[in-house]
Amino acid sequence: MLTNCDGHQATRGARAMVDDYLAVQEGENVLVTADTSSDMVAAEAILAASEAAGAKATLAIIPQLPFQGTLADPYIPEPLAGAAQSCDVWIDLCFPYLAGSTVCDQTLIAGRVRYLMITGMSGAGIDRLFAGADHDLMHKVQEGMYDIFQTGAGRAGHITTDDGTDVHFTLAETGPRKPQHIQNPGMYFPPGSVAFTPEIESVRGIIVLKSVFHEYYVPQLEPLTIEVDGPVIGVSGGGAEVFPLERSLLRAGGGEYGHIIHFTHGLHPAARPGMGLLEDIRTWGNNAIGMGKPFWVPGGGENHPDGLINKQSLWIDGEKIVDSGDIVSPPELAQLANELSRQFHPGSSKQKTTGD
Repeated sequence: MLTNCDGHQATRGARAMVDDYLAVQEGENVLVTADTSSDMVAAEAILAASEAAGAKATLAIIPQLPFQGTLADPYIPEPLAGAAQSCDVWIDLCFPYLAGSTVCDQTLIAGRVRYLMITGMSGAGIDRLFAGADHDLMHKVQEGMYDIFQTGAGRAGHITTDDGTDVHFTLAETGPRKPQHIQNPGMYFPPGSVAFTPEIESVRGIIVLKSVFHEYYVPQLEPLTIEVDGPVIGVSGGGAEVFPLERSLLRAGGGEYGHIIHFTHGLHPAARPGMGLLEDIRTWGNNAIGMGKPFWVPGGGENHPDGLINKQSLWIDGEKIVDSGDIVSPPELAQLANELSRQFHPGSSKQKTTGD
């Protein structure tokens, strides 16, 4: 088990996450799941923050899972199902994560729990994502990007990077909004990124990954090229990492490589690259690309691997929305994003550092 940040730093982030983002109330039951590789300083800080909010908190530690989603089902201890069904808030530190497993799906169907995936995060990372930025401003930028994608269904999308990514697609209807404060049952993720979805058969082109989560997370990757022509039709490069990615694609795709099932845009100014999957997804201008089967297809959902590209440029119907990671249109949103990019709160909502 890791203990890779000081307790004070972990405490700040945990309190912001529990009190503000999750809106934990007195008398609620909070379950924290961790594995044998988790940062236990972070886990204990979440327990303490939950108790300080008046909740009853439980920490469940399991062996590290080999896979995520339903692929993890054979490895999940049975008592965890009872704990999950008995809580109001479930905070998941496990990496690979429990989201998409049968235990998690059945718990969500019951309609009681607010599940937050903070997979593999350290106490320092929790501090950065939950207490390291102006969350009111960040939510405005998130909402602005969401509105662009929500109204973009049926329009032509185009993504490039300086590393060689050049991919075209048609935008599909996007998923639900990411709330600023979590008050209703469901599955949730940290703030600082916006997901958008292509019509999966429309995706054409080349994607050059710089990071990948297949059976484990590789934050710095030899360029790994994904060729897409509707489905994924080829995987090359990446050194030795091409082999676990191919295995993961075949597992997630039921013997096939599958499709590109989601894109994202990272916009968290405090996210630190190279510090874990969730921070890298939220690093300014990054795009986490899901590969496999979509959730509405049997065997789809959270089983899929993800790859990241950096400093993306994005066009919708020929209008440039993002330029090398920076939001440039529409002008009002670009101004808010520019203001957000220059702000960093070192752990306290009352401390603010601005700079060029």
